[in-house]
Amino acid sequence: MSQTMKTPRDEKHETATGTLKKQALDMKLEVVVIPVSDVDRAKSFYIGLGWRLDGDFVVGDTFRGVQFTPPGSPASIHFGTGVTTAEPGSASGLYLVVSDIEAARAELIGHGAEVSEAFHRTGPGKPAVKGRDPERRSYSSFATFKDPDGNEWLLQEITTRFPGRIDTTTYASGADLVAALRRASEAHGEHEKRNGGQRDENWPDWYAEYMVAEQAGKELPL
Repeated sequence: MSQTMKTPRDEKHETATGTLKKQALDMKLEVVVIPVSDVDRAKSFYIGLGWRLDGDFVVGDTFRGVQFTPPGSPASIHFGTGVTTAEPGSASGLYLVVSDIEAARAELIGHGAEVSEAFHRTGPGKPAVKGRDPERRSYSSFATFKDPDGNEWLLQEITTRFPGRIDTTTYASGADLVAALRRASEAHGEHEKRNGGQRDENWPDWYAEYMVAEQAGKELPL
């Protein structure tokens, strides 16, 4: 009885395929590098915004790496000397997700940033329209600001995620959790009205169902 021999290449492919079938490895975005011309000026700017300074690492005269993390963000930014060859100020489309675009604007302006007026789009690829989206739809309202080098940040208001976007219900800050509770409270008040105005003794269960569904982008309870 003949037996087919496996080459090392076959075995490697089989092992890799088997590993992929078992479980995909987590690949979490950790750091975004932004190009700056003056490290100390950039450092002062981001400190002024209230972002957390994680480290300022200097190695001789050829390398300096500075790391900041925006409030509530799982990812950080790097800039410095010997970090990137990109042209200073060339970074754009750096998204900062917020639960309230106007509150975020006010906070940044209070920290000295020059923030644009809020604007919205009626759909992907549609032209910008002045003002926050009147229906407060997620992913529709924006504002921008730049650091001293001209690297551009884009604020985007999101309160309800697209379906399948998240695996667990988490909130980036106490303010985000409070805002979610307020939305649930308002929706629950309408829920009680639809049911004869009777007090719902199981309101904690209803709140939990509503908040989980809202963040996961699923159909909201009535």
